[in-house]
Amino acid sequence: MVCCFLTVFTAFSQQSIVDVNGTKDFNNAFALYNNKAYAAAQKIFEKIQEKAQKSSSLKADASYYDAMCAVKLNQTNADQKVIDFVEENPTSNKKNKAYFNVANYYFANKKASYALKWYQKVNVDLLSKEDQKELNFKMGYGLLVTDNLTLAKGKFLPLINDAKYGNDSRYYFGFIAYKLEDYGVAESTLKEIADNKSYKAEISYYLLDISFKSGKFERCITVGKELLKTSKRKDISEISKIVGESYFNLKRYEEAITYLKAYAGQGGKWTNTDYYQLGYVLYKQNDFENAITYFNKIIDEKNAVSQNAYYHLAECYLNLDKKTEALNAFKTASEMTFNLEIQEDAALNYAKLSYEAGNPFQNVSDVLQNYLKKYPNSSAYKEINELIVSSFIHQQDYQGALDYLKKKSSLDNGTLLTEVSFYRGIQLFNDSKYQESLSYFVKGKESKDAEINQKALYWEAETLFRLEKYEEAATKYTSAKRFLKSNKEEFSLIDYNLGYSYFKLKDYNKAISSFKQFLADGQYDKSINEDAYVRLGDSYFATRNYADAINAYQFVVKNSGADADYAAYQIGMSHGFRDESVEKIKALTSVVNDYKSSSLKDDALFQIANTYIKIKNNEKAHQAYDRLLDNHPKSSFLSKALVRQGLLYYSDNQNKKALDKFKLTVQKFPNTPDAIQAVNNAKNIYLDEDKLDDYVAWVKKLDFINVSDDDLDNSTFVIAERKYFEGKNNYGTIFTLNKYLEKFPRGTHSLKANYYVADVLFKDKQFDAAIANYKIVLKAGTSAYSEDALAKLSQIYLEKENFNDALPLLERLEQEAYATENIQFAQSNLMKGYYETKGYKEAISYAKKVLSINKDKNSLIEDAKTIIARSAIKTDDFVTAQEYYTALEKNATGELKAETLYYNSFFKNQQQKFEASNKIIQELIANYSAYKYWGVKSYVIMGKNYYSLKDAYQATFILENVIKNFSQYKDIVKEAQIELTKIKETEAKTNNSIIQKN
Repeated sequence: MVCCFLTVFTAFSQQSIVDVNGTKDFNNAFALYNNKAYAAAQKIFEKIQEKAQKSSSLKADASYYDAMCAVKLNQTNADQKVIDFVEENPTSNKKNKAYFNVANYYFANKKASYALKWYQKVNVDLLSKEDQKELNFKMGYGLLVTDNLTLAKGKFLPLINDAKYGNDSRYYFGFIAYKLEDYGVAESTLKEIADNKSYKAEISYYLLDISFKSGKFERCITVGKELLKTSKRKDISEISKIVGESYFNLKRYEEAITYLKAYAGQGGKWTNTDYYQLGYVLYKQNDFENAITYFNKIIDEKNAVSQNAYYHLAECYLNLDKKTEALNAFKTASEMTFNLEIQEDAALNYAKLSYEAGNPFQNVSDVLQNYLKKYPNSSAYKEINELIVSSFIHQQDYQGALDYLKKKSSLDNGTLLTEVSFYRGIQLFNDSKYQESLSYFVKGKESKDAEINQKALYWEAETLFRLEKYEEAATKYTSAKRFLKSNKEEFSLIDYNLGYSYFKLKDYNKAISSFKQFLADGQYDKSINEDAYVRLGDSYFATRNYADAINAYQFVVKNSGADADYAAYQIGMSHGFRDESVEKIKALTSVVNDYKSSSLKDDALFQIANTYIKIKNNEKAHQAYDRLLDNHPKSSFLSKALVRQGLLYYSDNQNKKALDKFKLTVQKFPNTPDAIQAVNNAKNIYLDEDKLDDYVAWVKKLDFINVSDDDLDNSTFVIAERKYFEGKNNYGTIFTLNKYLEKFPRGTHSLKANYYVADVLFKDKQFDAAIANYKIVLKAGTSAYSEDALAKLSQIYLEKENFNDALPLLERLEQEAYATENIQFAQSNLMKGYYETKGYKEAISYAKKVLSINKDKNSLIEDAKTIIARSAIKTDDFVTAQEYYTALEKNATGELKAETLYYNSFFKNQQQKFEASNKIIQELIANYSAYKYWGVKSYVIMGKNYYSLKDAYQATFILENVIKNFSQYKDIVKEAQIELTKIKETEAKTNNSIIQKN
C-alpha cells in the first residue's frame, strides 16, 4: 500500500509543478494581453500550449487567448486559430465568447460584413440581455451593408425604443424602409429623429426624396430650396435634381432648367432620362439648338423615354431646317412601339422627309410603299401614293420607276413610261453603257411630248455613233436634223458628229458638207472648232482637193491648236501633191522646228529628204536623213531612210557608203521588206564591182535569205496574199498563209505573212490565236507592220486585263507610232495600266502627258484627271487629289460625279469643315443614290462629322445603320465599326445608360 501511494503522489506532484509554472506564465501573458501587448503575450501563450498537458484548462485558456491575440494583431491565420480552439475545446465556456469577441473586433475595425459571419455563430441564449442587444444591433448593421435589407430590418425593429441603440436603430430601420420603397413607414420613422444632429442632413434628403416619390412636388420645391441654402456641396447635386424634376412634373419647365443643369450625375455620369428631361424643358422653351445637345446624347437604349426623346429631337431639327437629321430621328422613333401614336406620326414624317430630303439608307420609294403597307388606313394614304413615282425620278432611280410603272399599268403611267425610258437611256449613256441605253432611246421616241421625242431621236443617233455604227448613226442624225425644232445646246454638235460619221464611212464629200455646216452655224468650243477644221482638211485631202485642204489646215496652224503640228504636216503633204516642192519643204520644216513634242518630226524629216531627192538636192536630202537617223532612233521610217540614203549614195557612185547603209538596214531590220530590198541593192553593188563571191559569203550569214528558193517563195506567197486581200474566207486565208510559213518559215515574205495571219485572226475575234503571230512580227523590230501589231496585241492583253504584258508593248507603241490615234491609245492605256498595277507615280506621269496633248477629247481628259486624282489618293497626296477631283466635279456625271462628291466631303472633313462636308454628302445622297458604294462610304464621313459637331445621336445612328444595312461593303462596315466603338467608349464616360461590350 505504501509503495502504490508513493507512485501516485509522485505523478501528482510532477503535474502540479508544471501547472504551477504554467499558471505563472499564463498570468504574465494575461497581464500583457490586458495591457494590449498582444505580440509579446501571444508568444507566451504559444509556449504554454506547447508545455501544458493535453485537455488541461490551462492549455485551453492559452489557446483561447492565443487566438484572441491573432485577431487583435490582424494575423491572416486568426480565423483558423479561433476555429481550432473551438474544435479542440467544444465544451469550453469560452467558445461563445470567442465568437462574440472576434465579431466585435472586426466590427470595431469597420469590417461589418466580415464580423457578420462570426456573429452568426454566437449562441444568443448564452449572452446577457445587453450583449443580446449589442449582437442584434451589430448584426443588423452587418446585414445592412451586405444588402440583406429585410433581415437587417428585423434586427433593428426590437431596438428602436432602446435607450442605448434606439436612435441609431430607428434611423437604420427608416433608411431600410426607404430603400425598400416602403415610403409610409420610412417617413413616419425618420420624422421621429429628424432633429437628431447625427442624421439630420441625411434624413432631410430622404424625406425630400420620399415626398418626391410620393408625388408631393410642391412640397419638394419648397423644402428642397431651403435645404440647398444649408446643404453641403456633395448633397447639392441630388437635391437640385429633385427640385428640377419636381418643376418638370408640374410642367413648370422654365423654372426646372437651372436645377436640372445643377445635377452632377451618379459618379459624374447622367442617364438617358436625365438628358431627356433637360432636353425636353429646353425644347418647351423653343431653345431647339440647346435642346438638341441633350437629346442627342441619348444613345444605346430603347424605351419609352428614348422614343419620346427621338421624336422631340426630330422636331427640334425640323425647327432648325435640318431635314436630314430630323429624318434619322423620326426613323428611330418610328421603330419603337412604346407609344403607338408617336410611332405612326414619326413613320409619316419619316416617309415625307425621305421624299423631300432623300434617304441615305433606304430607297425612298421603298419607304413610301412600306408606310402604305403598314398604315393602309392612314389619312395621308393618297398623298404618299402620289409621291412614289416622283420619288423614283427624284432619286434618279429610273429603272426602279420603270419597274413600278410596268406593274401599275394605266394611261397616265404609259405616258410616263416613255419619258422615264428616255431618262434611263441618258443615265446608261453617261455611264458609257451605250448598247444598253439604245433600247431606252427607241422607247423614248414613242413619247407624245415633242421635246422628249426629239431628244430621244438625237441621243439614239449619238449612241449609234459611240457604238461605231456610223452608217446607222448618219441616217439617224440626218433624220433628227429634219425633226429637231429646238436649238438647244445639247443638239449643237449634230453636224459635227454627222461629219465624223461620214468621215469614218469615207464618204468625204458629205463629211465636207457637214463640217462646213457645223462651222458656219457659229462659234463653239475652241478645241472642237479646231478639230472640225482638221477633219474638214482631211476630207478635202482625201478627195484630192488640196487647195481647200490647205486652207482648212492653216486655220488650225494660225490658232496654234492642239493638232497644229498635224495640220502643218498635212499642209506640206498637200503642197507635195500639187508639185509645190519648196512650199512642201517649208511646211514640213516648221513641223520639225516649231513643235517640240510633235510625234510627226520623223515623218516630216523623211518626207523632206524624199522631196530634196526629187528636186535633185542630194546634199540636203542626206542632211534630212541623217537628222532622222540621229534624233529618232525608234522611228518606223528608219529602215526606209537607210535604204533610200543607200540608193542616193549609189546613184552618186559612193558605193562604199551605199553598201554601209544597206548592211546597216539588214543588221537592224532583218527579215523585213526593206531588208530584202537592201540585200537586192547591195547585190547590184557587188556585181558592179565584180565581187559576187563576197556577196554570196555575206548572204549565207543571213538566215532570212535563201538565194535558190526565191522564185518558189515569191510564187507561194502571191497566192496566199491574194486570198488575204479578197477577204472572203478567213479559214482558207489562214490555212494558205500558214502553209506558206510552214514551207518558208524564214522566207522573204514571212514577216508579212505572220502579220496577215494575225490580222485575220484578230478580225475574226480569235484573239488568243493571234498572239503568237503578232509576237513574231514584233520580234523583227520596227517595220511597216509593227505599229499595228503593237496596237492590236496590246489591245488583246488589255481586254484580258493582262497589264504586265500590255505595258511594255504600249510603251513601245508610244515611241514608234505614226498614227496620232495609236499614240493616244498607248498613252491613255499606259496611265490606266499603271494605275491598275499600282504604279501610281507612272500613272500620274502618263495622265499628265494625255492632258498636255489631248485638248479636244473630253472623255480622255476626264479619264486622265480621274487617274491622277485616284493615284494621288493612293499615295496620300491629298493636295493633288483635291485639285483634280475639284476639276472633275464640274463636268462629271454618273458614278464619277458620286466619287468626286465623296472626296469633296472627305477633304472638307480633313479641313474640319464638318457642316460643309455634310451638305456635300446630302447632295450625293439626294442626287446619286444609284451609286451605292460612294453613298455608303460617305456615311462614315458623315458619322465622323456629326460627332465632331457634338451630335452623338446622329453619329451613332448613321454608323449603326451602315453596319446593319450594308454588309456587302465589308471595308466600309469595318471602318464604321471602328468609329462607332470609339464614340461609345467616349460617351460611356459621361452616360450611365450606355452598355459597353467587351
